[in-house]
Amino acid sequence: MQSMSRDWTGESLLGFAYFLDIRVLLTAAELDLFTPLTARPQTVAELALVVGADERPLEMVLDALAGLELLEKRENVYTCPPGIANYLSATGEESVLPMLRHHVGIWHRSSRLTEIVRGKHTDGRVGLSDADSTKAFIEAMHVRAKVTAKENVAVIGVGSAKHLIDVGGASGSYTIEFLKYSPALRATLFDRPEVVEMARRRLTDEGLIDRVTIVGGDFTAGPLPTGHDLALVSAIIHQNSPEENVALYRKVFDALVPGGRLVIRDHVMSPDKISPTSGAMFAINMLVSTAGGGTYSLDEIRSTLEEAGFSSVRLVRGGAEMECIVEAFRPG
Repeated sequence: MQSMSRDWTGESLLGFAYFLDIRVLLTAAELDLFTPLTARPQTVAELALVVGADERPLEMVLDALAGLELLEKRENVYTCPPGIANYLSATGEESVLPMLRHHVGIWHRSSRLTEIVRGKHTDGRVGLSDADSTKAFIEAMHVRAKVTAKENVAVIGVGSAKHLIDVGGASGSYTIEFLKYSPALRATLFDRPEVVEMARRRLTDEGLIDRVTIVGGDFTAGPLPTGHDLALVSAIIHQNSPEENVALYRKVFDALVPGGRLVIRDHVMSPDKISPTSGAMFAINMLVSTAGGGTYSLDEIRSTLEEAGFSSVRLVRGGAEMECIVEAFRPG
């Protein structure tokens, strides 16, 4: 039986539902207000010219950001302090700006949640549809992977594998970490043609491009390259319906040699699907962003993997975030 740990009151519920501080931050990220204010202090009039905004509403947003202690305001001049700039400026070493821009898209899509629950699936609810949104999504995933990929690769390991296929490998974060972890490993990075060019640049900058075959394609429309003994499907299965995951797993099965290992990184939910909370909330993101996606329990993941022909399915690591790891094998 679920235990209730929160002692809700009317006041705490209203505070929980208040969202304008979040919306102000997302607007600031969308307009990229922090980067020019990191470069130099500016007045409203000066910044309005830089970002292409009307002065009156811009001033209100800047004042709200200053009230939230995300900007400093002195004598009607605004600046972004170094501690904040490190995270919110495009030039910050630990910038999360791409992830915030990705969250802007989630905000717009989630505004349709009530109508979706009522069965009124409005046009355009399937998520990314233009180059800017795709770029924001890939950069957001890169921000996350910078923090988690190295640790995850160490948990996954390589064993005797010689050739990895990174399915939907995006900008190459996991391919890079696998190649650094195992100098003898070679890799195939597979993703959409417009995405793999981002990966090509990063792999070249890392000096690893000679160990990678980059293949542009769509795993929903055609087969994957074959001949691999290790496959990674990272942060993908939540985008798919169970039927779509079976179809994907069958393609990964064909891409692996007998005895090859598939590793999945994603949310893994409790059997009742209510914990971890982050996974239950992420399922809502998939509800408003995809046609059939969601988050899945280990039994659900095992069932779809076995339907596709895999065996020896096990949870390598659980957890509260999208850093759970499941492995399965193509029978030898």
